[in-house]
Amino acid sequence: MRSLNGAELAEYIKQRQVQQVRGLRQANGVAPKLAIIVTVENKVIDVYMRLKQQYGADIAVDVDVHRVSQTEVPALIAKLNDDLTVHAIILQLPLQDPAQTDELTALVLPEKDVDGLGAQPNFDPATPLAVMWLLAGYNIDLRDKSVLIVGRGKLVGRPLEKLMLASGVTPRISTKETNDLREACLEADVIITATGVAGLITADMIKEKAVVVDAGVASEGGKTVGDLAPDVYERDDLTLTPTRGGVGPMTVCALFDNTIIAARRSIQAS
Repeated sequence: MRSLNGAELAEYIKQRQVQQVRGLRQANGVAPKLAIIVTVENKVIDVYMRLKQQYGADIAVDVDVHRVSQTEVPALIAKLNDDLTVHAIILQLPLQDPAQTDELTALVLPEKDVDGLGAQPNFDPATPLAVMWLLAGYNIDLRDKSVLIVGRGKLVGRPLEKLMLASGVTPRISTKETNDLREACLEADVIITATGVAGLITADMIKEKAVVVDAGVASEGGKTVGDLAPDVYERDDLTLTPTRGGVGPMTVCALFDNTIIAARRSIQAS
């Protein structure tokens, strides 16, 4: 099995970001700041918040976490939009009431919408960007390959399809409800799955020597797991993300890359 080790690639990206932030602080007097708005109590989200705060500390980007009720979100976003010291804003999903997701994410200014969830985003969403970086980092050429995205969600599936189309790759799209999901997977040279359904993709659904990227996040027995079943990792012919340290570290890198870009653009706009 060949491992797509995102944690290893992330270390190289982090070193570049350290230099970029140092330059912004020393040469321009700008301290990049990311504001994260959280509306739910969720252990998985809490883990990600700690990871983001630690990563920010490592590269000298300030990270403020605002825990509020959903009714307070519009006023808080307006305040953060007006705050010139805040360069990036994330509305952490899921919300208490997911039906308001589009309405509330649209309130974030495009120049601060580093998750790229608004109607007219200036940034590519972090997880799809992370997937593309991970594949490129391991020289996985998608041209002339049969590429399948499993999942059509707002955070990963749809924006990843858009990124691939922009790069000249036309993926096939399936979902967890697709009747012929097994057949679709068996035809694919590259599978990127992001459904949040634990163990959805099993070893017998993957063709020989395929590349598999698990960008799904689910909770099972109190543990965070992905879309790939355990038997997938028993295959020694596959190239795939590990159970830990695959897409996740690269997603954090991409998020902070967008934050650094937003801070740099704020200098040019001032």
